[in-house]
Amino acid sequence: KNILVIGPVPGKKYSEISFPILSPDPASNKDAHFLKYPIYVGGNRGRGQIYPDGNKSNNTVYNATATGIVSKIIRKEKGGYEITITDTLDGHQVVDIIPPGPELLVSEGESIKLDQPLTINPNVGGFGQGDAEIVLQDPLRVQGLLFFLASIVFAQIFLVLKKKQFEKVQVSEMNF
Repeated sequence: KNILVIGPVPGKKYSEISFPILSPDPASNKDAHFLKYPIYVGGNRGRGQIYPDGNKSNNTVYNATATGIVSKIIRKEKGGYEITITDTLDGHQVVDIIPPGPELLVSEGESIKLDQPLTINPNVGGFGQGDAEIVLQDPLRVQGLLFFLASIVFAQIFLVLKKKQFEKVQVSEMNF
């Protein structure tokens, strides 16, 4: 009834989302009143990085499991990569498997360290929230306020005119 769910949407295209809010009519709905109504908004940009069983998804950064030199990068037939890292001290080879999706940061012959990122981090964004208030105002109150302000303006004008008239009378009395 009072929850709005939007998405998933691409974050680059939708950095701002606008949506209309229909205000209730207190004349026809007796549960609605002329008050301030708070609005709380939250947004999450991105997806999960780990599956419930603990395996990484293809939406996370993959790090090197060994220190050494990238000796071979094989592109798999169904997507993804097999990266072979050769340890410079003992010649031991470690194969890191990257699933389809992430873009590589390393190239063959590059020297890497343990836990250095092999892929870009696709998780831009995160969680954001904000709150605001909407005031449902009675139109008669707004009209009353405008009438009150207009009467104050006219009263000030008439007071200034009366003061000028009084000053003219004083000046004319001094000239006699």
